[in-house]
Amino acid sequence: MIHFNKVFPIITLLLVVSVARADKVTTDFDHKANFATYHTFSWGAVTTVNSLNESRIKRDIAKQLQAKGWQLMPSGGAVTVVVTGNVKNEQELETMYDGLGGGWGGGWGFGGFDRFGGGGEFGGGGFGEATTTTTEQPVGSLVVDLLDTSSKKLLFRGLSSGDVSSKSKNNTKNLVKDVEKMFKDFPPKA
Repeated sequence: MIHFNKVFPIITLLLVVSVARADKVTTDFDHKANFATYHTFSWGAVTTVNSLNESRIKRDIAKQLQAKGWQLMPSGGAVTVVVTGNVKNEQELETMYDGLGGGWGGGWGFGGFDRFGGGGEFGGGGFGEATTTTTEQPVGSLVVDLLDTSSKKLLFRGLSSGDVSSKSKNNTKNLVKDVEKMFKDFPPKA
């Protein structure tokens, strides 16, 4: 007979281990820049590991800037947008437990708890056998720089990083979300 109180901790542990990391998006900007004076942008270098993403990135960034009232110019915009996308492998550790061992007793209460370690509901036992494996996880990063075209001074930087999926559809969806987060509070106010 399987007891819920013995299976529940194992299920909870497996769920926690299987949760993927969410993408991290951060921004920074020149606090002295007057973003109200900028209304146009042009593309500078856009370099990515996957050339298919270049047009997607341009589309998503242009959509965000245009929604803020900025106009895309073929050249000579007040702001030059420079983008770098990269993917690298990071090691991830995953530990799986084959059981929680003995000593958990028949309930969640402290009824038989022996604070001196002599048994009861929480005494003895342990976590059973644990197996830890190391895997390589591709992690993508996207850096979006907005530069004053005249002075070449950095005005704004957006950075996104997160796990890369084996499914192109998921990566495209994550790219859209990350760029939206990046420009959510744009133009920044000092």
